[in-house]
Amino acid sequence: MKKNTRGSLIWLRMMRFTHQSNLLSNEFLKQFDLTTAQFDVLVQISTYTKLTQSELAEKVTVTQGGISRMLARLEKEQLIKREQDWKTKMISLTDKGREKLEHAYEAQLAFQSSFFEDCLSKEEQQTLLRLLSRVQKNSEKMFLKK
Repeated sequence: MKKNTRGSLIWLRMMRFTHQSNLLSNEFLKQFDLTTAQFDVLVQISTYTKLTQSELAEKVTVTQGGISRMLARLEKEQLIKREQDWKTKMISLTDKGREKLEHAYEAQLAFQSSFFEDCLSKEEQQTLLRLLSRVQKNSEKMFLKK
């Protein structure tokens, strides 16, 4: 087996950080009776007001099958509602869903920010954000070429 390239080592570190961050966030969000995936879905619905299931699936890191099961659960918990809009079902937050998100949002942002604020200066955080944004934009271009 060949030695890892710098790019592959960066990718492995990012994947490990993402995995650890999700595990820690899942544990943190238990106090709000949410998972990171559910939190992300509620944030996306809140941001875009109304979405179709396929639009939502494109914006979150959950498969189509996974999003379908999650939406059924969130609907059962009365956090979201699905309404028929001509031929399309639109997903939106209920008042209960909006309240739950508002309750968890600031705490989750502070928790996530602490990963960076505890070990990086403001300048280092700005540099990291700029570099990761560049890498993400490049990967989006590669994805669109497919």
